[in-house]
Amino acid sequence: MNSSRISVAMLAILLCGSAQALNLVTEEYPPFNIVNPKTGEISGISTEKVMELMHRAGEKYTLAAYPWARAIQMAQNNPDTCVFSTSRTPGRETLYKWVGPLVKNNWVIFARADDSRRPKTLEDLRPYVIGTYRNDAIAEYFSLKGYNTDLASADADNPRKMLYGRFDFWATGELLGLDILRQQGLGKLIVPLFTFNQTEMYLACNTGMEQAKIDRLNHLLKEMDKDGSSAAIEKKYK
Repeated sequence: MNSSRISVAMLAILLCGSAQALNLVTEEYPPFNIVNPKTGEISGISTEKVMELMHRAGEKYTLAAYPWARAIQMAQNNPDTCVFSTSRTPGRETLYKWVGPLVKNNWVIFARADDSRRPKTLEDLRPYVIGTYRNDAIAEYFSLKGYNTDLASADADNPRKMLYGRFDFWATGELLGLDILRQQGLGKLIVPLFTFNQTEMYLACNTGMEQAKIDRLNHLLKEMDKDGSSAAIEKKYK
């Protein structure tokens, strides 16, 4: 082998060895993303799908959980960073490059069990204050439609805020809301009223990420759906 071929081979080795790991960030959003409070280990439907996706793609990655506002800003501002589980909405479309969908998420209105008011549609909610949390897609949804909202720092704060009369009704993801109520022992005091929307949640990546990588990840995710791997992961959390 001549010196030029050796140089090319060494360059290839160096480039492969210096491949940048993807920074994957998320939040506590059961059952899609679940953070163990003792160990910090992250699991959940979306998390396991993303981890399997990274394995199939041969991608090095880091995984960490943050408050949602910080997580989405990291994905918008930092190269090689993706955030999940992110609802894909028109207002967010150009902020990221999208891999998915990972899961579907029903949006539900919750009320105090002793509240005699029983709205049945979004239009019925017009006179009331809706509890949501900062930078969440549901908060953006109600804001764009002109509703009066009360924004918490974290969705887990909202059940007690509603019980204390800070707002009238709570809007959140169905499974997340039920899990929060279970953890806080409030399942008999707060009840679901109606589902008002369903969204698809994605892995949302920094816009500077190579489109070829995004395309490959989307292709591999479709293969996971076809071969039953995605369904097997979902079944573990039912």
